[in-house]
This record gives sequence, C-alpha cells and structure tokens, in this order.
Amino acid sequence: MYNLSIYTIIKQLNTHIKNGLTTDQVTSNHDTFGYNVLDHRKPTPLWKKFLNNFKEFMIIILMIASVISFFIGEKTDAVIIIMIVLLNGIISTYQEMKAEESIESLKSLTTPSCVVMRNSQKMEIKAEDLVPGDIVFIEAGNFIPADGRLIDITSLKVEESTLTGESVPVEKNIDLIEGENIPIGDQLNSVFSGTIVTYGSGTFVVTSIGMKTQLGKIADLISEEKLTMTPLQVKLKEIGKIIGIIVLIVSTLIFTLGIIQGRDLFEMFFTAVSLAVAAIPEGLPAIVTIVLALGVRRLSQKNAIIRKLPAVETLGSSSVICSDKTGTLTQNKMTIMDTYYQTETDKDALIICSLLCNDASLTKEQEIGDPTETALLRYGVKEDYHIETLIEKYPRSNGIPFDSVRKMMTTIHQSEDTFISYTKGAVDELLNRCSSIMMDGKIMPLNDSLIQEIVDKNQSFATNALRVLAFAKRDWSSLPEDISTDTIENNLVFLGLLAMMDPPREEVKQAIENCHRAGIKPVMITGDHLITAKAIAEELGILREGDEIISGQDLQLISDEELTQNIEKYSVYARVSPEHKVKIVKAWQSKGHVVAMTGDGVNDAPALRMAEIGIAMGKVGTDVSRNAAAMVLMDDNFATIIAAIEEGRSIYSNIRKSIRYLLSCNFGEIFLLLIAMLMNLQVPLLPIHILWVNLVTDSFPALALGVEPKDLGLLNHPPRKKNESLFSDGLFYKIALEGLLVGAISLAIYIYALNFSLEIARTMTFLTLSFSQLIHSINVRSADSVVFKKGLFTNKFSLYAIAVSLVLQLTIIFIPFTRSIFKIVSLPLNLWMIVILSSLIPLILVEIIKLIRSAISKSY
Repeated sequence: MYNLSIYTIIKQLNTHIKNGLTTDQVTSNHDTFGYNVLDHRKPTPLWKKFLNNFKEFMIIILMIASVISFFIGEKTDAVIIIMIVLLNGIISTYQEMKAEESIESLKSLTTPSCVVMRNSQKMEIKAEDLVPGDIVFIEAGNFIPADGRLIDITSLKVEESTLTGESVPVEKNIDLIEGENIPIGDQLNSVFSGTIVTYGSGTFVVTSIGMKTQLGKIADLISEEKLTMTPLQVKLKEIGKIIGIIVLIVSTLIFTLGIIQGRDLFEMFFTAVSLAVAAIPEGLPAIVTIVLALGVRRLSQKNAIIRKLPAVETLGSSSVICSDKTGTLTQNKMTIMDTYYQTETDKDALIICSLLCNDASLTKEQEIGDPTETALLRYGVKEDYHIETLIEKYPRSNGIPFDSVRKMMTTIHQSEDTFISYTKGAVDELLNRCSSIMMDGKIMPLNDSLIQEIVDKNQSFATNALRVLAFAKRDWSSLPEDISTDTIENNLVFLGLLAMMDPPREEVKQAIENCHRAGIKPVMITGDHLITAKAIAEELGILREGDEIISGQDLQLISDEELTQNIEKYSVYARVSPEHKVKIVKAWQSKGHVVAMTGDGVNDAPALRMAEIGIAMGKVGTDVSRNAAAMVLMDDNFATIIAAIEEGRSIYSNIRKSIRYLLSCNFGEIFLLLIAMLMNLQVPLLPIHILWVNLVTDSFPALALGVEPKDLGLLNHPPRKKNESLFSDGLFYKIALEGLLVGAISLAIYIYALNFSLEIARTMTFLTLSFSQLIHSINVRSADSVVFKKGLFTNKFSLYAIAVSLVLQLTIIFIPFTRSIFKIVSLPLNLWMIVILSSLIPLILVEIIKLIRSAISKSY
C-alpha cells in the first residue's frame, strides 16, 4: 500500500477519512477479514496430555509390575491398580486442562485498546475489533494495533525494532513511495502492528489485520512457543526431586527389610513401588498452577489484571510501593479550582488557548485523553464555550507534542491567512519562554514586577495543593520552515494560569494506613511541585513525622551510593522525571526491598521492568507501560494495589497450606509402613490401599485448600522476604509433627485391630488413615489460628472435597463387590466408632497445639 495514493487506498477500502466506517461496514468487514488477532500455537492434543502422566519412572515400574502380577495369577489386584493409576491420570489431565484454560482466559483481560473514527464519532475500541478501513488515531506511547497507511502526522516517530532490528525510531511522513519490494524499514509512509510510537501523533487507515500484518507473517513462522514455569513452580520441582529421592530411599529400605524378614518378594516390591508413587507429590505443581490462575481471576474481579503469573507470588513480599500521585492516589478527575489573568478581557484568550492546545476529546459518553486536558475541556464547557466551533474556526495545522524534558506542548492553528501558536506547560518553564503579557486585550512587555506577581500566584496555588498550568500564544504571519521548540516556543505572549486539583480518593487514606500496618512503605513519586506533593502526601498519611521529601533536582545531584544510604528516609519524590524512577527503584532494591512501581508513560517502562512488580495504569496508561508491567490497574486506584497485595499474600499462604497437607499426609503413610516393618509386623496396607488413599485424599482436598478464603490479619504482618524458604515459620516441623500424628494413630489402630484378624486390622487402618487425612485438611485451613474461629463453613469447596472423598471411601467399604476387590471386610458398629474417634484425634490435638501457641505468643 506504500506505493498507492491515499485517495486510491481510501477508495479501495470503501472508507472515509473524516467519518470512518459505518457500523454496517464494520460488521461486513469482520465477516470478510475476521478479527485483529494472531493465531495461537496449536494446543497439545488431549491424548498426549494424558500419556504425559505416565512418563514418570515409578509409574512405569508400577504398570510393569501390575502386568507381571496379572500373568502370575494376581489378576484382580493388577487390574484395580492399573485402573487407579489411569483414574489418577484422568484427574491430573483434567487439572492440567483447567489450569491452561484459566491462564488462556486471562489473556482477554489485557486486550489493548485504540481510538478510532466510526460513524463520524471518535471512540475507543478493543484492538482486536479493528478491520481494514478503520481510521485510527495514535500518539506517543501507543502500540500500533494493525498495519496501515499514514494519513496525517505531527512529528511522528515510530520504533520498529520488533520488525527491522533497528533500535533508532523512524521519522514518518505521508509521501507516496514509488517502486516495488521496498523494505519495511524504508516504508516511511506506513505503520506496522506491534511497533511503538515514541514521539508525536498521527492518523492512519488500517490496511491489514491479524495474521495478514507483517507481525502476523513472522508469528506464522513460529510453530510453537515454550511454556515457562514460575519461580515457585521451579522451587517446588526442586523440592519434589529431594522428596522423591528420600521416598525412594525409604521405599528401598522397606523393600530390603521385607526381604531380610523373609516376606514375599513380589508383594514387597509392589508395596515399595506403590508407596513411592503415592508419597511423591507429583500433582503439586499442577495444583499450584490452578491456585495461581484462580487467584489471578479473583484479582481481575478487583480491577487488578496480572499479566505475568510469577507476579502473583511476588505480590505478597512487596515491601515498598512507589506510586504516582495523579489518578492513582487521587480521583483522576481534575477540576479547575482557580484562575489567574490580568483582566476579564484576557479570560477569553486564556480559555481558547486551553481548549485548542489540547489533545483530549469530550463527549456525553466518555472522556478520551489526559485528565488534565479533559479538565480544561470541561472547564470550557462550563464557561459556555463551544469547542467544536472553535476547532472549525481555528483548524490545527501542526504542533510540537508534550515531552517530559521541556514540560510543554504547542499546537499551531490557521486563522484565515495567518497562524497562531498556542502553548501550555509548567509555569517556570513556559515563563522563561515569554517576553510579553496579555493585558486588557493588548500585548505589553513582561517586566520583573509582573514576573514576580505570576511566580507568587503560582506559589500560592501550589501551597493549596493545586496543579498549575501556564498558557501563552504567538501570532505568525508565516510559519518558519523548521517547526521545533527553538523556532516556535520563544517570544511568547503570556495569557494566564489555570489551577486545578485532583482530589485524593476517599479509599486511599485507609489503604495507606493498611500499608503502614502491613510493614509496607508507601512512597509518592510525582512531577508536581514540591509544595503540592507535600500537601497531598500529608493529607493521605504518606508523609509522616520523620519522613523527608526530595526534589528531582536534588535527586540529580546526589550519587547512587548516597541515595541508597538515605533512601528509607524519603517518602515523597517531587518534580521528578520518569528517568529518575529507575534510580529510585535501584536504591530501594539495594536495601533489600521488594519494590512495586506504578507508571503510565513511555519513559516509565524501564522502571516498570526493573521493579519486582511493575504496575501500569489501565485507564490513562500507554500501551508501552502496560506491556512492560506485570500488573495493570483497570481503575488506576492505589487501594487496588493494597487489595492485590493482600490477595497475593493469601494465594501464597494457600499454596503453603496445600504443601503442608500433601506432605504431612505422605509422611504419615511412610511412617506407618516403615515403623510396622521395623516392628516386624505384617504390612498394614496393601499396594491397592496405598494408591487408593493417595487418589482419594490428595487431589480434591489439596485443591480446595488453594481457594481458602483469606486468613484474618494478613495485613498485620510484615512482608515475607522474596528468597524466603517455602518451609519458613516452622512449616517443616508442622509437616513432620502432623504426619507423625496421622501415621502413629493409624499404626496404633493397626496394632490394636490385629487382636481380631489381619483383614480387620488392614480395614481399620485403611479407613483410619484416609479419614484422618481428610479431617486433617480442616486443620490445615487455618495456618496458626483455631479453625473453629475461622468457621467450618467458610470454604464450601473444602466441604465438597471432603464429602466427595468420603463417599468414594464409603462406597468401597459398603459394597460387597468392591470390598472383595480391595480385600477389606465389613466392620461392626463398635469398631466403626473406634475408627471415627481415632480419625478425629489429629483435628483435636492440632487445634490444641494452635491454642497453646496462641496463648504463648500473646504472653510475650
């Protein structure tokens, strides 16, 4: 399309430059071209997922042993063991599918948006809804959502390294390019999906979407993407290997003891392999994946979109939150509170400047653009100015976009045969560019007395926590050939000041208090004036007694070492540029802190990537910042960060509960068999019993623990260290103690029941072990506090899981056919009572231990 005229392209696509497509045209184009999405990699077939469950060495050994057993006469045992292994594979496959579905569904939560012209109206839509012929508006910070031909630009530069490898931004134009097979890097009149606008603004017509874009063609060459594990999953895999080695050693020991004691070789081999299969928590990574994915889904319901799964783990250890002020700590609803101009006659010129030097748009349905600029538009409407009429009377012909270095923006407008440039920006920066002032409709020299008056007024506004913008203009008979800040933004006529406030969000003050209570340091980073930042920070409780505030100028002067040494003193960073954020993040990290950093601009991306938790704004943030972030705030609200951190702590706590439950149950099984062998007793459980207990108790209750409601007081504790062991805070000893308790009770029941018969003893042990493990899951629901205080019915999934597992277990004991298969017998009522009461012992003892611990901790 680069070698065709704009007129030809518009005609071919049946669109309109000013009005865009109609709704009917969009519908028709969707039917013809589809949606603007890239095809995903081909999913792993279901059969392959299922077979992957049987790659483990011990599972293969168990299956081979079952086949051998079948041919030597133990057909029933062999078939049932194979059925249990297959059923376990089905459950594991289902869990894997649910985990993948959960993660896949999260992708839709971060769908990028873009601004288009449709039905003669400017509107914001999802990028995936774009069709060829759409007219799209872009500005600095946006990702280009589709391939297209540029129609109109203002100093537009695009970074195209994703396609060309060239890291230097390309300066675009709208000129026709002649020739064939022109390289992408030389197609200066076109833009491409996946590239980034680094400077300026523009408009383009969509020519290709989805897999037809240049990015889509590259994606088509990639056959498969690698799935990476989160740090927690990697850690669990390593722990799993260690546990696996220990279990294999114990299983080998049990097998060896059995041979020494003259037991049946094949029976001991089967028992040892079955114990190894049951005791190794191979399902734990899958459970963790599901728990993380479900946690991400819950966070999305709280307006916190997690883009990178490891961020869920890191949230709970965040110790510093570096937050922007505007929109995050405040309502993001800037309102003009006060004005400054010389006379009422000059007010008209001031307001016109604020309305025309503006990239925002305002409709009854929505406000599109920077909150500061939409506040100017709302103020204009309030003062009865007709914005559309002004735009038609003074059409924009050129301009210089805002950037954080010079802190100004200029638009150039045609006024019949002449031109007017309107400039707005920071008071101190713009005032330096002014040589005149508007007084009673006349242009007068700007003297020292007037400059001091303006400075004093600005200081007065800032003291009252008002944000101030200065406005100026310049008339041109003809424009200079070079449109730049040096040629345009000089010798300006000062028009006045507009002072506005973005009031703090009501819920943020409580969120800041929660921060302090949770041992998290809240830090404000803002480009606002030092006095304004101080007033807001004090009102919210960020700046407390003993805390200090530092300006960007001072930050620039001090070394990294000096900043690191004093970083914990500073709660507010005022008048800083986005580039300073990287320096701030590094300093906090050097002190061992886990940093959450918010940002919304293009220049915020490096700091967002460097922080452990980069948080982008969902409403006013740029696509660049969102792509660099691990989390996106859909409501741009600081309180949402605290809610997300609390949820992150809860997710991590629940994962530890699942680990505690699975490993304590497995340890109990190992203890039971090993001690019985050392005592030279008959094997208390057959291989079929071991595998069935593992199937019934491990899957559903462990997963239900992952969705346990938040523990009380999660924000009453300091954040965990990011490298903290999974077994910290005595978790290893709890696992050992609780496993010992379950195993010892089961062993005691076995020894007692041997007085009746071996079949009754094995039946009672089989039931006691499975029931006590299921009841033990109730213990684990609350890490340290008494579970009855939390409430038995607060996690319905836990009750469902226990109920399903109990039904499965009772089915085996009450149906004669399954009793014979599992080689167990029916029990009289008195023995049932012993089994039930014994199964309750772990619940009672563990809760008593919790009470004792709680009483001891309160006494200190």
